[in-house]
Amino acid sequence: MSKLFTPLQMRSLTLRNRIFVAPMCQYSCEDGVPNDWHMVHLGSRAVGGAAMVIVEATAVAPEGRISPGDCGLWNAAQAEAFAPIVRFIAEQGAVPAIQLGHAGRKASVVPPWLGGGAAAEDAGGWQPVAPSALPFGPGSPQPRELRQDELDQIAGQFEASARRALQAGFQVVELHMAHGYLLHQFLSPLSNRRDDAFGGSLENRMRLPLEVVRRVRAAWPEELPVMVRLSVTDWVAGGWDLPQSLELCRQLKALGVDMIDCSSGGLVPDAVIPAAPGFQSPFAAAIRKDVGIPTGAVGLITAAVQAEQIIATESADVVLLARELLRDPYWPIHAATELKADHPWPVQYERAKP
Repeated sequence: MSKLFTPLQMRSLTLRNRIFVAPMCQYSCEDGVPNDWHMVHLGSRAVGGAAMVIVEATAVAPEGRISPGDCGLWNAAQAEAFAPIVRFIAEQGAVPAIQLGHAGRKASVVPPWLGGGAAAEDAGGWQPVAPSALPFGPGSPQPRELRQDELDQIAGQFEASARRALQAGFQVVELHMAHGYLLHQFLSPLSNRRDDAFGGSLENRMRLPLEVVRRVRAAWPEELPVMVRLSVTDWVAGGWDLPQSLELCRQLKALGVDMIDCSSGGLVPDAVIPAAPGFQSPFAAAIRKDVGIPTGAVGLITAAVQAEQIIATESADVVLLARELLRDPYWPIHAATELKADHPWPVQYERAKP
């Protein structure tokens, strides 16, 4: 009996298996508005059998985009454009979810197929903002340090975007505290050198991320889940690490967060990351055991037996696949066949079922 293909209850939602589509940037919007590319990209993964489809990092403000081509949810037009995509995902039996984020100092870059460097003003670029005026790395845009009075506005932007996500029909919201983006920048002492109430001690560095969670959880319906994607470690001495993550997760759990999506790295360009199949799964296992909160494992999960082992050994409650699902949108139904699990195919495709 496959554990990977057992249902999962998250508040009022029953998910059909333990396979989630991780949020993956497509850099293909204009003015933050999703389009036909997103319908096909996200819809294909819902057709392919995933239990939850999480939309890419979606900016809560124009200056919070990673690139000028990022999705946004700071206005009604963007919410309206998401609505038919969300509806299609749900019609295929998957739960539609969205990751809300703010890029902070890693904003204003061009898409990777154009080199990934800083976006010039005439190419739609802008000056990023950050906890401290420290660029991400050599050649990165110089950020402006955020004033304390601006931080409440940012928390409000997350709340407003969550409300728009609900209007568009999303059933889960994930808050992005990973990969070196703004909320992660506040958490890590490597990027947060502030000397006010939002910097210095762990309590202070957690202040803005926790306020964002409070406001989003209050705005989000009680019966629907909130997730957090967390970089559990910076992989750099003196940076953010597992013990600090455990303390943060205890507070996230108390605030009503339902699952921690456990990733790592992304804060600084020179971190030495021991990437290997399943290398981040131990973080999911540690947080799950110590904090008692459901977790998701992500990172170089490519094989059905590998995903099955993660769930069967209770290292995590779900697996999130990214690049493997770019290679094969139908990975879940193929994995079900390999594991001899009872998992329905789309009725339109049943005549091709092995």
